[in-house]
Amino acid sequence: MKLTAVLMGLSLSTLPAMAQDLPDLAGREVVVVTENAYPPLQFIDKEGQAVGWEYDAMAEIAKRLNLAVTYQNTSWDAMIPAVAEGQYDIGMTGITIKDERKEQVDFSEPYMRSEMLMIVRGDEARFTDAASFAADPELLVSAQPGTSPFYAAVYEILDGNEENPRVIKFETFGAGLEALKAGDVDLTLSDSTAANGYVAASNGGLKIIGAPLASEDFGFIFPKGSDLVAPVNAAIAAMKADGTLDGLNRKWFVDYKMGE
Repeated sequence: MKLTAVLMGLSLSTLPAMAQDLPDLAGREVVVVTENAYPPLQFIDKEGQAVGWEYDAMAEIAKRLNLAVTYQNTSWDAMIPAVAEGQYDIGMTGITIKDERKEQVDFSEPYMRSEMLMIVRGDEARFTDAASFAADPELLVSAQPGTSPFYAAVYEILDGNEENPRVIKFETFGAGLEALKAGDVDLTLSDSTAANGYVAASNGGLKIIGAPLASEDFGFIFPKGSDLVAPVNAAIAAMKADGTLDGLNRKWFVDYKMGE
């Protein structure tokens, strides 16, 4: 029985033990489509290069499976239909795994779980969760327009008004975090991987409060029935088991400075 057929029946928790048995796909050419509009997963840096967590992860998957990857770009609205029609072999742009999307495309196992967490100064005692923050009209939250933290601030914490003056807009997360440290705002939001990293590095200057505002799993997408799903799942499992994914999380969510 082919390895890919065996892998289809295995759970993610079973796969790490078989990491040494990753299939060799013999230089198979694969076209990956992305949007380059979701930092730090994939974006265009100040030097005009396409970079990000997903690019690094895909490069590692290609190396482990012996794939020859080329990239194409399309809009978010066009991506899932285009992959579903077989125009591309794999799609990546921080795509949330949802049942309705599974009707159009196949998903890999999750490569990342994103939870939106609330970061405050270490001595913050005026509020302890989203409800108590929202109840005090004097409190301010920093966010970057067009990002998940911005929409979480507006829709999960406040009133859904994207022009609410309590949302103080910054071009970068780093600027908003510095505003929090300086006392210019009272709250900032971040993905759990980055939030935990910033708090751990703050020497008590920052802390996380309340429950996660939202949680979602990200996966790569494929045309229905693609024989790439199983080997990519195996590679993801191996990268999870050997710490590669943790290393990428630190590189892109903690160490990388957007705009610098």
